[in-house]
Amino acid sequence: MPTIQPALDGTVPEQTKARRRAEDYETWLAQVWPKYIAAAATGRTFTCFEVADEHKLPEPPDSAHHWGRLMTLLRDEGFIRTAGWACSSRPTVNHSGVRTWRGTAAARRQQAAA
Repeated sequence: MPTIQPALDGTVPEQTKARRRAEDYETWLAQVWPKYIAAAATGRTFTCFEVADEHKLPEPPDSAHHWGRLMTLLRDEGFIRTAGWACSSRPTVNHSGVRTWRGTAAARRQQAAA
């Protein structure tokens, strides 16, 4: 367990909950896929992190590559399309530019049929 450094006034800072990490890619994909399908069905514009943060989704085994792979799979399956660019709200990336996504008409129709 990591140690917590007290502040100069003696108070202990509130611990932030670290996101849990999935054991393997397939398990992680099965957990996050439905949340992104639901986001696509709304037709709203979103970033990958916004959906993950909203639903407190676990981190994949390889964060540097698996998030992008997820979005590529969703695009290739016809659920999302690129919508533009925005500044990321992910705390660790200093407002870097990220792609935004929007659900396709097919994703909205599939959700309506379900």
